[in-house]
Amino acid sequence: MTVSPKETTAAFSAAVQQQPSSSCSLDRRCVGVTALTARREPWMNSLLHEPALASLLQQHGSPLNVVTADPMLANVRELDGVAKARSLDFRVFFARKANKCLTFVNAAPLAGSGIDVASLNELEQTLDAGIAASDIICTAAIKNAALVDVCIRNGITLTIDNEDELLLITHTAQNLAKPAAVAIRLSGFVHDDNKLKSRFGVDIEQCESFAKTIPSNHVRVTGLHFHLDGYCAHQRVSAITQSLAVVSQLRQQGHPIQFLDIGGGFPISYLHRGEQWEAFWTEHRCALLGQRSPLTYRNHGLGLIAVDGKIAGAPNSYPYYQTPTRSAWLAKILDSPVTGRTIADQIRDHALQLRCEPGRSILDGCGMTIARVEFRKQNAEGDWLIGLSMNRTQCRTSSDDFLVDPIVIASPEAAGEESREQNNAEPMEGFLVGAYCTESELISLRKLRFPAGIQRGDLVAFPNTAGYLMHFLESRSHQFPLAKNLVYDARSQTPWMLDKIDAE
Repeated sequence: MTVSPKETTAAFSAAVQQQPSSSCSLDRRCVGVTALTARREPWMNSLLHEPALASLLQQHGSPLNVVTADPMLANVRELDGVAKARSLDFRVFFARKANKCLTFVNAAPLAGSGIDVASLNELEQTLDAGIAASDIICTAAIKNAALVDVCIRNGITLTIDNEDELLLITHTAQNLAKPAAVAIRLSGFVHDDNKLKSRFGVDIEQCESFAKTIPSNHVRVTGLHFHLDGYCAHQRVSAITQSLAVVSQLRQQGHPIQFLDIGGGFPISYLHRGEQWEAFWTEHRCALLGQRSPLTYRNHGLGLIAVDGKIAGAPNSYPYYQTPTRSAWLAKILDSPVTGRTIADQIRDHALQLRCEPGRSILDGCGMTIARVEFRKQNAEGDWLIGLSMNRTQCRTSSDDFLVDPIVIASPEAAGEESREQNNAEPMEGFLVGAYCTESELISLRKLRFPAGIQRGDLVAFPNTAGYLMHFLESRSHQFPLAKNLVYDARSQTPWMLDKIDAE
């Protein structure tokens, strides 16, 4: 029986209604010296009170990634609603690179989403899952002959941004006697008199001449594509406006442009409160200037540095609190007026389908990473080092640190937080360290407080890690196994099941 996204989301919401009414007890066991309290979905709070959690790590190893696809349905529907309200032809393509679990591939059709793939393995897994070619786009940064061959054989659109890709695609299409569908990736947009530079894309000033070299008998240009670094809505407005001018140019050349794809970078917030985010950076700057005790390991700057009594640099961090996010951010872009008409109006005027390729924002609320405490020791400075059975690549992106307070769950063998307090358990402060044999192997660079202490066998949970944090940088140095990925379904009689990526 096929279950609709609406029915699935409703059932999921009902299933978590029995969760503990308050998550405050979870937040009390671990907090940053300057707090950064996580947003958590109801299912996360329910899971963190699950008595079987420790045994699941015993069975599957530490760390353990736990995922659920249900929030994905709501996130896609949220974006669809923004476009529908503006009468836009619109399609989300989930950025598969954000998480390797096949659960999300299988959920994409339920969500009404296509899939953006970035490698041959991602593509083959997506095809094996029964996803239609028309629901796939390939945006791989490096496209070898095997990947191009599979795309063209199956009628999958590829993005293209250089002459060598064009030659390979043309040659493959000739050999297969089958035309290739491509979307030209653009870059080099001008915003506020500044050129937005990128290593990706055909510079917008060169696109018209580049398109003239495309042999239309073998390669059909069906779309334009871009992806901007960062999360600035105003930059997207500039990029869309300039892309629409290129659409008109290429149509005059005879290219059947059908869609404009604005890529990803849809912002989310990991934190409940913006004032905590501001307070952290204010206090961190004071620490770097020597005006207070450090908030980070060895006063790590997180992208900032003190020079002659002043702070230089910029935070090397995702903006873990920001506004607007996801749907409100998209609405802001579409409602922006340019020459008397909104962006949404202009996209409709050009008879285009608007596409996007979010990853992190579609997986907002879809996962957690949980690890077991293996040791505690105090260093010469009096800080505690808490050893977790995981490594830093298993909860990290290109940011210097995951700036969200983790959650500590007392081990089943321990009597619990109240007994620890009654037994005069000493508060502790320190850092989470990992399994790689380097001095830089910290799971969290921020100093954390454990008001009731922390013990071997306790669990540490990192919330909202499904988008990029679980898998984007994960490695198995020292021959450690990769983390297993467990699918959680509170509605099922068997709520725990390995994702098929681990069952293969």
